[in-house]
Amino acid sequence: MFDTSLAVDVHTASMAVSGERAIGGVTTGQLKLGDEVTWQARHLGRSWRMTSRITAYTRPRYFVDEQISGPFAVWWHAHYFEPQTDDATLMRDVIDFAAPYGLLGRLTEALLLDRYMTELITVRNQHLATICQAHRST
Repeated sequence: MFDTSLAVDVHTASMAVSGERAIGGVTTGQLKLGDEVTWQARHLGRSWRMTSRITAYTRPRYFVDEQISGPFAVWWHAHYFEPQTDDATLMRDVIDFAAPYGLLGRLTEALLLDRYMTELITVRNQHLATICQAHRST
């Protein structure tokens, strides 16, 4: 699960609905500590670019990606992986984000972004689970 979560091609496939693709930095293969990738996608009717960096990495338990440039005032995404007794892995995401533009940004978060980001991460994680379960079956 850890390695699959760091695969650029898997991330791109999980975000197919938004046309997300890696256009700069590490654009294929496995991300590791210090790697940067620039993503381009269409979200909420608009094209966006965001460059993120892997800023923490303890294989196979934890990694963090942080925005270094892009649409958010803050984007910090921690991924935790906990082995379970049934040979499965529990993956937990902790995300701290903030929209720009002060009060208007906070209003946008409350009315739109909180729900949108939760749904986006849920779709991504369902894709990861499907891939890992298929791999486990082979």
